[in-house]
Amino acid sequence: MKLSTLLMLFTVNTVFYLTAQANTLPENLSESPNLVKAGEKYVTLLGTQVNVGDIAPNFKVVDSSFSPIQLSKFNNQIVLISVVPSLDTGVCSLQTKRFNDEVANLPDNIVMLTISNDLPFAQKRFCKAENIDKIKVLSDSVWRDFGSKYGLLIKDMGLLTRAIFIIDNQGKIAYKELVANISQHPDYDMALATITALNPVEPLDVSNTDTDNSPEKQLN
Repeated sequence: MKLSTLLMLFTVNTVFYLTAQANTLPENLSESPNLVKAGEKYVTLLGTQVNVGDIAPNFKVVDSSFSPIQLSKFNNQIVLISVVPSLDTGVCSLQTKRFNDEVANLPDNIVMLTISNDLPFAQKRFCKAENIDKIKVLSDSVWRDFGSKYGLLIKDMGLLTRAIFIIDNQGKIAYKELVANISQHPDYDMALATITALNPVEPLDVSNTDTDNSPEKQLN
């Protein structure tokens, strides 16, 4: 069998596998019916709502190579998680580009993630087309582990609602925004201000600086 045929079969089987996984949700998920709107109508969110001050639940998603990535990989770092319904939509695309641009202005101990339920194939195409190369784009399409643990799964849609989370270097949730309407942008300025407050610039150490300008010192 030709290599090209094998690769095609692998791709088709992977798509069917992921589709089956995506249609299987964890059982007995909590429902939150009045937190977020799509247009003029409330949607129901599935999963456990987390709050500022909580220890951020660990979760498992996949990268563009289908390799599992857990939140625990980023222990002792400040993590911003930008959650979008789908990278194929205008607001989600702009949200991801905005945070990708902001990475260059931030210290190395800050990690930015984008998470959606898009398949890794689609995420990889998007990142290549839009030059998304600084923020880490991850998929929750396989296990829905992130969405269920953070209360973000939109019932009957299979998407994640738009949200921002910031986790401090102690593993606690320092900031949360469930965007009130999934068609709207998050509050970028507030999220970035929170990161700045969590990671203040270290003051200059002047303890060894010679500041004695007395006439006697100058004569010596």
